[in-house]
Amino acid sequence: MVKRTVQVRANGVQSPSVGVARAACARNARRVASGVCGAVLAWLAAGVALAPASVAAAASAASSAANSAASSAAASAGTSATSSAATSATGATGTAACPAQAFRAFDNAGGAQSTALAVSADWPAWEQFRRKFVSPDGRVIDVGSDDDRTVSEGQSYGLFFALVANDRASFDRLLHWTENNLAAGDLTAHLPAWLWGRGPDGKWGVLDSNAASDADLWIAYALLEAGRVWNERSYTARGAALARRVLDEETARVPTLGLTLLPGPTGFHPEADLWRVNPSYAPVQVLRGLGSALASDRRWQALVDSSARMLVGSAPQGFSPDWSLYRAGKGFLPDPATHAESAYNAIRVYLWIGMLNGNDPLKSRLLNHFTPFARYIAEHGAPPERIDTTDAKPGANDGNAGFSAAAIPFLIARGETSIADRQSARVDQLDAQTAPGYYTSVLTLFGLGWRDGRYRFAADGSLDLPWSSVCRPAKR
Repeated sequence: MVKRTVQVRANGVQSPSVGVARAACARNARRVASGVCGAVLAWLAAGVALAPASVAAAASAASSAANSAASSAAASAGTSATSSAATSATGATGTAACPAQAFRAFDNAGGAQSTALAVSADWPAWEQFRRKFVSPDGRVIDVGSDDDRTVSEGQSYGLFFALVANDRASFDRLLHWTENNLAAGDLTAHLPAWLWGRGPDGKWGVLDSNAASDADLWIAYALLEAGRVWNERSYTARGAALARRVLDEETARVPTLGLTLLPGPTGFHPEADLWRVNPSYAPVQVLRGLGSALASDRRWQALVDSSARMLVGSAPQGFSPDWSLYRAGKGFLPDPATHAESAYNAIRVYLWIGMLNGNDPLKSRLLNHFTPFARYIAEHGAPPERIDTTDAKPGANDGNAGFSAAAIPFLIARGETSIADRQSARVDQLDAQTAPGYYTSVLTLFGLGWRDGRYRFAADGSLDLPWSSVCRPAKR
């Protein structure tokens, strides 16, 4: 089967593609073309910018299809089928029901075959990751670590990638292993332990029972979204219960900040007026998605608000720290334990921001605040592996391939596509030289998977997948 594709350019950067699409649609407003063009426009509005040539090709192909249909009575059934497909994508009013359906209508009408965004859920990079890092029973292994450890973060990312790939068998194995080995057999009753591996006595099991809130958020999010797109109530129930447990056990009411996500249930409130936070643990789109799925709990919006303040307040020089302190009455302070360093945790901050929907009210502000990160890449050709967030002095080394992959959505969102292309080339070059490890591979799956259009986050945080026809009826 031929996979029709469209070029993906900048998320939220809709000019000149929108103008081209509208002009092409106006010239080709026929029975089929009008439905397809509406779908294309809806996909653009949802935050995916298509290359102008691809948009024009779609309108032209749709027009040809309409002309052929009109010239033959025998083709009327086919025209009705095509119009029906467009209607299913655009809805009765001509407005797209969801980007995934809009994309399929565009694709089926003859979308340009160019680089990137395949409709098929086949994802070779995920399949390679699964073969290298996921055991047959569903454990994500940090291959190369001293104890072949598993962290809850790895399980959470594995669940997300399996969902994006429409790989339900892997999703179920990952979920089964996570629940049985990290959550004492019940994710509705226990936060998953963050660390599992071989102990000093040689036995395998939980090495630290404390939880990690970033993993817990991603697991809950993956479960809720999987429940929605696969129509599986057991996923939804577990995701909702885990999400509520995060709110109850991994947050604190911090003066001025409000309800704030803590990195885990214990160990992050060392003094009465002092808290330790990790900016990379709070992806805004994940918080929004959980809030949309669990709309009756207003605490999710409170977490979005405090997380935005944390992202900006902890990064005075435009570089996010791995960890930060917050003291009541004084605000954010450098974390002495990590020397206010931005490194392997913080690289995810730019990744999450870059992947925000173009209509997210926080996106522009966050992209602007972290301009120094983009400027550094433009001047040095790569992200820094480490940088002092108090004075913006970099360490000696460039970041690895995963750092470049994580920067790509951020650069694309800023419209700096040529710099993003150079980072993509750097990923390929470095991966050819040295096989990437677990964490580098995770960052690459996120960054390049987003670049290639395998998933998008809607404005309400829900997940848009090209292979899925399921759309939430809530306001986006």
